[in-house]
Amino acid sequence: MAQDPAQKVQKGAASPGKEPRTARGRETLRRLLDAAAAEFGERGFHEASISGITRRAGTALGSFYTYFDSKDAIFSALVRHMSQSVATAAAAGVTPGSTGVVREREALAAFLAFAREHKELYRIIDEAEFADPAAWRAHYEGTATRIAARFDESVAAGSVAPGDSEVRAWAVMGMNVFLGLRFGIWGDDRSVDDVAAEAEKLLRDGVGRRP
Repeated sequence: MAQDPAQKVQKGAASPGKEPRTARGRETLRRLLDAAAAEFGERGFHEASISGITRRAGTALGSFYTYFDSKDAIFSALVRHMSQSVATAAAAGVTPGSTGVVREREALAAFLAFAREHKELYRIIDEAEFADPAAWRAHYEGTATRIAARFDESVAAGSVAPGDSEVRAWAVMGMNVFLGLRFGIWGDDRSVDDVAAEAEKLLRDGVGRRP
């Protein structure tokens, strides 16, 4: 079975100079990040605590400081980790060789599935706007850059009409964010495939009436 992207520890997840060098260390770091996701997701940044994180992780307080300098540091690391996990999940959901609006549908479906499995995602990213504005902005700019690159590739392949890839990327990202909120966080009354198919239709045909 493929490993959940959110369970992988990305390079740079720990504070600078505190990266784990052993498999056991990487496992401890992963447990701390998972525990931080639960702690921040349930309690929010201000109410969350280092002791709450270590208690959830089942680790000693000293283990926390082996990898992180502070609560702020693990929150910033968590935002980066979750941002990369979203990117990894979306990429994993894309069929090799797919392009154009089909690829956008596949990436959206994978994101919706990820959001349903990791409902803490939205609260953590939203709080990052105030707790770590640089990481918050980097998350959205990085996401838009990846989508724009997909559009550039699709235009080159002839599967999408030429246009402004940056504007398209931010528009698609905005659509995906709110579809994830409605059909990933607030409810699962529609299948991810149905929602993604409707989004694909919107990208393919638009909403204006044709003569």
